[in-house]
Amino acid sequence: MTKKPDFKTFTANSLTRLAMTATLLAALPVLGIYGCTQMPTEKQGVSDIRPQISFKATDTQQHAARVIVDGLDMGSLGSYLDGIAALRIISGTHQLRVVLGSQILLDEKFYAGDGVNRTFLIQ
Repeated sequence: MTKKPDFKTFTANSLTRLAMTATLLAALPVLGIYGCTQMPTEKQGVSDIRPQISFKATDTQQHAARVIVDGLDMGSLGSYLDGIAALRIISGTHQLRVVLGSQILLDEKFYAGDGVNRTFLIQ
């Protein structure tokens, strides 16, 4: 005994399916627009091209020496060892002194341009 399909149930189910399909088809373009939008991923950075100076010391006791650039004490020589750290300065001519107690280890006037990395040997 097969049951005959009820026309009202069949029509209601068909209309429901049709309404759901129409809603889905209307929503797809909106989802497609927002789904394809992506925030820019480009990173921009500014490289620092200021000149840098560092030091090589022959004796570890010299690491306590003071670095003086243009009359300003910039800290100990051990803070600017070659290969570890460098002191960034502005481009131009500078007077550099390295002093350990009352002894002057280095007294030099030099020019440093943009992008220059210069290492001074302290003996």
